[in-house]
This record gives sequence, structure tokens and C-alpha cells, in this order.
Amino acid sequence: MTVAETADRRAPAWRGGFGRLWSAAVLSSFGDALRRAALPLLAASLTDRPLLIAAVTACGYLPWLVFGLLGGAVADRVDQRRAMWTVDAVRALLVAAFAVTVALGHASIALLIALAFVLTTLETLFDNAATALLPALVGPGALGSANARLMTGQRVAGGLLGAPVVPLLLAAGTAAPFAADAATFLLASALVASLRTGAPEREPRPAGSTLRREIADGLRTLWRDGALRGLCAATALCNIGVGALVATLVLLITGPLHGGTAGYAAATTAYTLGSLAGAAVNGRLVARLGGVRAVLLAGTVQIGALVVMGTVRSLAVLVAAMAVFGVMGMVWNVTTTTLMQQRTPAGTVGRVAAAFRTLGVAGAPVGALLGGAVATVWGAGTPPLLAAVFFVLSVTALIPARRPDVPVVAREDSVSTARPVR
Repeated sequence: MTVAETADRRAPAWRGGFGRLWSAAVLSSFGDALRRAALPLLAASLTDRPLLIAAVTACGYLPWLVFGLLGGAVADRVDQRRAMWTVDAVRALLVAAFAVTVALGHASIALLIALAFVLTTLETLFDNAATALLPALVGPGALGSANARLMTGQRVAGGLLGAPVVPLLLAAGTAAPFAADAATFLLASALVASLRTGAPEREPRPAGSTLRREIADGLRTLWRDGALRGLCAATALCNIGVGALVATLVLLITGPLHGGTAGYAAATTAYTLGSLAGAAVNGRLVARLGGVRAVLLAGTVQIGALVVMGTVRSLAVLVAAMAVFGVMGMVWNVTTTTLMQQRTPAGTVGRVAAAFRTLGVAGAPVGALLGGAVATVWGAGTPPLLAAVFFVLSVTALIPARRPDVPVVAREDSVSTARPVR
């Protein structure tokens, strides 16, 4: 099925390219969940120094700050399908080699840190290429539904299925989760390689064009589109709040709320289930309100949920608020990704997507540090209120983008025109 034939469809066809891409994404998410749950356990068995254990997690963020924009520029230069399956094949080999090392008893904290850094560096290319490839598979009319289905599948595989399987795999040996992760990378690589999409058609690069100039061009594209500029600023601000919440939520639940590990599991499960519900209602909200207004609504409701978390001392209420937070978080994520894909000229999607992700990742560790600081000074109930403040700033940044006359760069001819924001 060609892009022209699918452009006006409101839902992507499972058969063909989208079904294979969805399967690859879900498999990778399942494997990632296995690895991310097993890495801290392995790190804790190798050292009792909190800073070293935290460094393993930190290296899962750092490459996005260093290489995120570069990964987007490279994704716009190459055949995205080929880049994706090659990256997954390399990641499969790396994780398989690591599994063998663990099985032989030669694992070390330095090796864990190096693995986390290298895998995330490769992820900067893979994720930006995947974002740029999707519009070629499903057409603009089906992007919202496609993104919702992709994120739902990833959330189920990673949030509901992956982590609970880790104890079962660990019973078979410390290396088992990593061996399983390598297998998922290999299967995902084969699925992406089987996609029947040719190399993207692009205009020849100007003489003397460099990666630095192409990165700058992508940033200019983002800045010139009022709606995308507002969405990017809002996403950066809300991720500071999310970082503060995620880093300290366990302290609130196990401390003042006396929920223990069971309470923490209930809260995180409620968030995951809420996310699935958010994917289901996203299409109707966007159809009724338009894209930017749907994001505004999501952010506003999340402010209320955060205020409840920070003021009401009840585990049941917090669990309910986390479910609501998850619903609106998924609406935010699906809609911002779809708007970015729809409003960006085809040749710069990878670079614009990289700017979104880089800003988002930059906000999370900043928020985590702020959350830890305010929890230390004012108590574990304060970080949700701090997060609410950043969400207020985020919603405020979105208000100018809701105007119907916000200019947009047309995908077809890359000429600025005015059209209603959807």
C-alpha cells in the first residue's frame, strides 16, 4: 500500500509495514524492560556504593544530552530503515557479549556503565530514525492512531510484562535477562529489515553542507513553527516536574503514606494502566479539541493530580491520582509526537525529533536533583507540588501556540503558510 493510498485513513493497517514496525518496537520495549530491571540488581551485587549504582542509571541519560542532536541529523541523512535494523543488530551483539561476560563472572561496574552509555548512544540514532520513518509507513491521516498504538504496545510490554518476568529469568541465572534482551534486539532487527520501504527521497544537500549546519537548520525549523516551539518549551518544563516526581515518589509512598513496596507497585501499576486508557481516548480528544488544545487539557489535569498527590495524605488517593496522571501523560506524549511529525518538513523530522528528546532528557535529571533537594528540606510531600509549579509554567508556555493563526512550515514545499492548529 502506498503513502498516497493511506494518507486519508484514520487508522493504520496492521498488515504490512506498520505491523512489522509495531512488533519490532514492542519486542524492543520488552527487552529493554528486562535489561533496565536487571542492571540495577546486578550493580547492587557488585558494589554497595550508591554513587556508582546511580552512575549506571545516569549513563542511560547522558548520551541524549551529548549525541541527541547529532543522532537526529544522521537519521535525516541515511536510509532510516537500514539504520534501524543495523543499530538493533549491533545492540544485539553487544548485549549478547555482555550476557556471556556476566555468565562467566567477569562483570564489573565499569563494564555496566560502558554498556549503558553505548546502548543509549545507539538509541539516539534508532529512535530519531523511527520517528522519521513512521510518516512514510502510515500517512499523515493515521499518525495519531499509529503513535497511540505504538506507545500502548510499548507500555504494555515494558510496564506490565517486562519487569515481572525478570525474577523468573534471574532464577535461571544472572545472565538470563541480558540474553533475552539480546534475542529481542535480534528479532526486532529482522522485522525492521523486512520492511518494504525504499530509501527516502530527499533533495540533494547543498555544497559544503555539514552535520553542524544541518543540526542548526533543524533547530531553526523548530523555532520558526510557533506551535512546535511552544510544545517543545512546554515538554522541557513538564519533564523537569516529572523528574522531580519520579525520583522521590518512592520516598512519599514508603514514608508519610506507609505504603511500603506494595504501595509503590500499586502506584506505578496505576500509572501504567492509566497510560493505556489515555491511548484509547486520545483520538477522540484530539478530534474534539484539536492537537494543541488537547495537550493544554492534559497538562491542566495533570496539575490537579500533582496537587492532590502533594496535599492529600492517603495512599488510595495517590494511586487514583497516578492513574489520572498516566491518562493525561499518554495524551500529551501521543499528541506532541504526532503534531511534530505532521508539522515538520519531511527532510528534517529526525532533527526536530532529536531536539524534542534532547530537551526532554535534559529536564529529567535537573528535576530529579531539585526533587531530592526539596524533599530533604521540606519533606517527601513537597516534590509533587514542585512538579505542579513546573506544569503550570508548561501550560503557560503552550497558551500562545493555541492561536489558530500560528504559522507552520508545509511538508510538501517547506514554505511557511498559515493554517489552523489541529
